[in-house]
Amino acid sequence: MTRRWWGVAAALLLAGCASAPAVRMHGDAALLAAQEARERSLAGVDRWVLQGRLGVYDAHGGGSGDFTWKQDGARYELLLSGPAVSGVDVRLRGDDAGALLEGVKGGPLRGADAEALMRKALGWEVPLRDLRAWVLGLRADSGPAELSFGENRLPSLLQQDGWTVDYRDWDLARQPPLPSRIFAERPPYKVRLSIKSFELGGAAVRPSKGIAGG
Repeated sequence: MTRRWWGVAAALLLAGCASAPAVRMHGDAALLAAQEARERSLAGVDRWVLQGRLGVYDAHGGGSGDFTWKQDGARYELLLSGPAVSGVDVRLRGDDAGALLEGVKGGPLRGADAEALMRKALGWEVPLRDLRAWVLGLRADSGPAELSFGENRLPSLLQQDGWTVDYRDWDLARQPPLPSRIFAERPPYKVRLSIKSFELGGAAVRPSKGIAGG
């Protein structure tokens, strides 16, 4: 992977995402009650196919590419493609027993921690565990969270586990609504998600039995 290409991609993506400052409101009783109702309605959602663009950056640069994320209970598969990953497909799959990262130099890599595999192979800091909740517009179970809301009365800013999650756009045609553009940041790391399609109850992910042990 080339840092030079990543730097160009980062500049283009960030320039394209510039927008007017968001209106934010601290959560009063009514807003928090509505959020809790959303969270209850989505609490059992653990199966989906999510597609879009992913960008990951740090102080030295970054990169972006297309992604497909399949979640089926504890099992998951994340497929990344594009020049940011050397023009080849990179696939991360696993479950509670461990993870397997394929398509990277020196791979495949196996381990108990998917986030550690991404960090080791790609230099990417991606909060995969918390993102399972954040992509649904929910608070993760990793600790206390602070919420601010936008004019649409949906979460606008979520601060949790050292990350600041900025919900830039929502798909209001869904009930309940789902995020369509998410910026997450924990300096010097930034993660950008632009969601093109979100299919709840999507295709099953094949079992990953034995991944951790090779």
